[in-house]
Amino acid sequence: MTQHSSYINGHQTQIANAPEQIKKLMNSLRQGVVIEENKLILMLAALLGKGHVLLEDVPGIGKTLVAKALARSIHATFKRIQCTPDLLPGDITGGAIYNQREQRFEFVQGPIFGNIVLVDEINRASPRTQSSLLESMAEGQVTSDGFTHTLPQPFFIIATQNPVEMAGTFPLPEAQLDRFLVAMNLGYPSYEDEVSILEREEHADPLETIEAVIELGDIAALQQAARAVDVVRPLKEYIVQIASATRTHGDVVVGVSPRGGAALQRCVQALALIRGRTFVTPDDIKLAAPAVLTHRLLTRDRRPETAEAVIENILTETRVPVE
Repeated sequence: MTQHSSYINGHQTQIANAPEQIKKLMNSLRQGVVIEENKLILMLAALLGKGHVLLEDVPGIGKTLVAKALARSIHATFKRIQCTPDLLPGDITGGAIYNQREQRFEFVQGPIFGNIVLVDEINRASPRTQSSLLESMAEGQVTSDGFTHTLPQPFFIIATQNPVEMAGTFPLPEAQLDRFLVAMNLGYPSYEDEVSILEREEHADPLETIEAVIELGDIAALQQAARAVDVVRPLKEYIVQIASATRTHGDVVVGVSPRGGAALQRCVQALALIRGRTFVTPDDIKLAAPAVLTHRLLTRDRRPETAEAVIENILTETRVPVE
């Protein structure tokens, strides 16, 4: 038996149980929030793909509500960081505090030490404070005073961001945007959905009805199962073709890096698992590509709308594998 076959067989149980577990999680989330189906799926794909998600939109859309609903649905430690211009890096990571009784310094964990961490209004924090998140997002650890502290696993950041045109915001640099597996706008709800929101909030907080339906161990198993999902070589080539096309596009200054292509592959593996499959299809790539690649582009006019149009144009012009 080959090593790959052994790896797949070792995760057959997780893959078989995945649809039921994911369905329970999605049903729990729908009790508390009104969100478009594909965007909910992409957020869960970021979680199962061992990435992080950035929710971008104007205040009042429900970004924080979505994050809280996910945290309540999973039996995990939840921390919230409210970003403000005067927030310091140590307020996030923690630091050494002198213990007078023991006469020595002890590391006190900051709010980044949680399984699910909501970083609310991330672009209201200063660039120095934003940079304190880079190590934790990329490596799952925090270094303080020369000592490295491992973050709890699974570790998932949900960051919310207001448009940079609003007062008191600091645009996230490209290096930090690249740490997010998925970035997307929730958008205004439809007429019917907005009425539904009012009905849910008429007499009680909809979050109060949400209870944990899945354990941390289940999330870890689903993450492993996602990595066992097959991506055949023609689809790998399809991903590379899309990434390569961004590097030669006339409106793009800096295109998608190889790390961006690898991120897209991880996302579509998780997406296929959520959809109950052990293999990726071109439709998975088409759904995930805008959310995974758009924020990794640096366009000449630096407008998000241009980056979105570039990705949509490339998806339209790139030949889809037929097998």
